[in-house]
Amino acid sequence: MTYVNCLAALLILAVSIVPTNGLTHPISDVKPTTSSEPAAAAAAAAITIPLHKQYVPVIRNNRTVMYKTAYYGDVFVGQPEPQNFTVVFDTGSGNLFIPSSKCTDGPCSTHSRYERSLSQSAVDVDHDGVETPRNVEDRDQVSVSYGTGSIVGEIAREVVCFRTDAAGAAVDGSPLQGVCTRLRVLLATELTQEPFRAFEFDGVLGLGLESLALHPEFSFLGQMVRQNQLMQAAFGVFISDTDAVPSEITLGGIDSRRVAGELQWADVANPELGYWQMRVRGVFVGGEALELCQAGDCVAVADTGTSLLGVPRQAAQRVHWLLARSVSGDPQEAIDCRGQPGPDIIIDLGDVKVTIGAADYSRPAALRVVNNKTQETEVICRAALLPVNEEPALGPKTWILGEPVLRKYYTAYDWHQKRVGFAPALQPATTGLEEASARHRVVGAPPVGAPTPTVVHI
Repeated sequence: MTYVNCLAALLILAVSIVPTNGLTHPISDVKPTTSSEPAAAAAAAAITIPLHKQYVPVIRNNRTVMYKTAYYGDVFVGQPEPQNFTVVFDTGSGNLFIPSSKCTDGPCSTHSRYERSLSQSAVDVDHDGVETPRNVEDRDQVSVSYGTGSIVGEIAREVVCFRTDAAGAAVDGSPLQGVCTRLRVLLATELTQEPFRAFEFDGVLGLGLESLALHPEFSFLGQMVRQNQLMQAAFGVFISDTDAVPSEITLGGIDSRRVAGELQWADVANPELGYWQMRVRGVFVGGEALELCQAGDCVAVADTGTSLLGVPRQAAQRVHWLLARSVSGDPQEAIDCRGQPGPDIIIDLGDVKVTIGAADYSRPAALRVVNNKTQETEVICRAALLPVNEEPALGPKTWILGEPVLRKYYTAYDWHQKRVGFAPALQPATTGLEEASARHRVVGAPPVGAPTPTVVHI
């Protein structure tokens, strides 16, 4: 029995579906998959997918201190009876996995599971892609580790579809009505408790570059652009700043409705690693240049699956210190720190300078510090940052451009020219959105109102 190991960061994103009916256009200088197809045809082939959202509380000392978020959605696997799964669209990994019906323990019991007997389109294969007879007990097993958690599974060559009707709403009809792609799929027979127990999504669909996949045939995006000749070799991500409006991912182009201004591009550094990573020329916090990145050897990874801004661990304490600020007013009054002013963070990517403010990076709940001797109280607002450990592939100076950046900027991922585009996100009005809201769901939303502060006595 063969075991293969792969290390990738689990970066969480989401789904449901809608063709764009002319609202999506190709990125201006991204080449179509085949030069014979006009740009308009490529635009028409793009699919915009509204995203579901889940809040997962982070609990410390029996109280919720913050929430992680996950964005996920629907794919349909197999023919002629497509099986529906929800998956995270993850720019930090390169393979697609869904739970198998052979997985009966732990978190698998709470998720949809793939039933091999229902699919006539599946071909069982070994790790080398060689077809194996059906119902063989001793099959190759693949082990894939993520930033948190891991899976073990078997391999099948299978058809994966996004099913839409002509009007653009997700339907339960033939999978041939939507974009379908044949690729190798990991059918998980084991899932770790964390993180899969806490989240509602069933699996992960990797959107990293092809070298991040176990084999090119595992790469969904690579297979999609090869098999769907009208689609652009690109996708775009929009993260909504309100739960009333669905976030979206667009496959095969960008959605011009969600972009305010021209896209500015940063080239992918070391694309052979498979990550959407860019070189960082410098990082500035409140106008102060961080010494860590002054040599220009930091990198930033655009990550559709991280809830926070990721900061190299060796710089995290300094950045926290620079972003912390004292808040005036009644110290007993509950406040939301996202509404309190604070210094900007500027990440210089060369032709692109990504700027996020206190509303983007702040932890909602304040810290209330009580001096036991004087009984004086100070209210402090802090940043919510993710310390990033050194990884062999990415090194010790890696920043993660997670949800705080993706919410402020529409991001485009150019598979052909290996670059990432940034433009200010155009947030739509929240009125008249009943139809859009019906296409996505929000799970575990926190209560409305200012969060309860954390109290510390010194």
